Amino acid sequence: MKNFVEELQWRGMVHDIMPGTEEQLSKEMTTAYIGFDPTSDSLHIGSLVPIIILVHLYKSGHKPVALIGGATGMIGDPSGKSDERNLLDEATLNKNVAGIKGVLSRFLDFDSQEENAPILVNNYDWMKEFSFIDFARDVGKRITVNYMMAKDSVKKRLTGEAGSGMSFTEFTYQLIQGYDFYHLYKNHNCMLQLGGSDQWGNITTGTELIRRMTDEEGAKAYAMTCPLITKADGSKFGKSEGGNVWLDADKTSVYKFYQFWLNTTDEDAEKYIKIFTFLDKLTVDALIEEHRQDPGARKLQKKLAEEVTTFVHSKEELEEAIKTSEFAFSNFTKKDLIAKGEKVFIDVLGEFFHAEVTKEQLESAEGIIEILSDTTSIFPSRGEARKALKANAVSVNREKINDSYELSETDFIFGKYIYIQFGKKKKYVITVK
Repeated sequence: MKNFVEELQWRGMVHDIMPGTEEQLSKEMTTAYIGFDPTSDSLHIGSLVPIIILVHLYKSGHKPVALIGGATGMIGDPSGKSDERNLLDEATLNKNVAGIKGVLSRFLDFDSQEENAPILVNNYDWMKEFSFIDFARDVGKRITVNYMMAKDSVKKRLTGEAGSGMSFTEFTYQLIQGYDFYHLYKNHNCMLQLGGSDQWGNITTGTELIRRMTDEEGAKAYAMTCPLITKADGSKFGKSEGGNVWLDADKTSVYKFYQFWLNTTDEDAEKYIKIFTFLDKLTVDALIEEHRQDPGARKLQKKLAEEVTTFVHSKEELEEAIKTSEFAFSNFTKKDLIAKGEKVFIDVLGEFFHAEVTKEQLESAEGIIEILSDTTSIFPSRGEARKALKANAVSVNREKINDSYELSETDFIFGKYIYIQFGKKKKYVITVK
């Protein structure tokens, strides 16, 4: 079997590891799990790390378990949070669980017949019948309050370092997560829990609970975490100008997904090529060296974007994203935009959507100068608009205009958009209602 821990270590994906974990993984096929929090009906690229870890686990000959927190999602994980989460209602939670199942099924074959076939579970299935009295007697009795309060995630909240205290609901989270590990240990021989470094406290509670709830001598349970991914400048990974970068194309288009990775900084690209691709060490080292010799060619970013887009979407979708990228940076015309369709228009120009106006506002305006200033606020004043037009610096739908230009419905792309440029870099899309 491939050494799972060594594979993650050279990729910079190991933060904490419990003694004996690597020995256990080297000895035999081992079942390990990661939990996914159903706070949305999809997953964003922050969740790619645990997904990729499960795929590495599977490729190393071990058995991955993906756990969706249908029960824990009703409470909210306090780790890394400064305040209580808003509780989700059951209908929203069910929708989210179904959505996440769909995403995970794209990366792990839960219908496989292989010995180490991945398993998908939902902790609501075993928690729904657990009465409060039974949980308090069987689980709560095993772990002391002192032990639970010693966890960093709890200490920070209780001392006021982060937020304003913690409810009993969130305080019990680590016990429920710990019980998940115990349940999987008993029913699936799951001996290892994986997760982000912020989960170390919750995971080690699980290993402790297994030892205290198991009658067998020397019950074995292990923990391993990976670092939380950040950008080189310290800012949060996984967000773009428009918010989260999702793994579903209907939330983040494949073109925007591809562009996110393509726009990675040199420093981040060197880190991300190890974490987010399955390229081997020799290939990665060669790519990094080649990139350092000629950073302007951005070969590292291109390879990163290609590999991740193919993994998350498909080779065909990657090719479409590359075509759209080439189109976006070409000298396209209004006719070209229309030929590509509205989806490509929104992909390429979506970040430049500026203002919504009505047809009545356009018709009542006294010419293009008023439209560019008062009506749309593209220019701060009529004088600025007039100056730009006289300098031949304004275009509508890629065609230069002057101060006598009259907008009409023939200027509406797809019957509702007007694409306006000022100079080479300032771009605006006006939506006509």
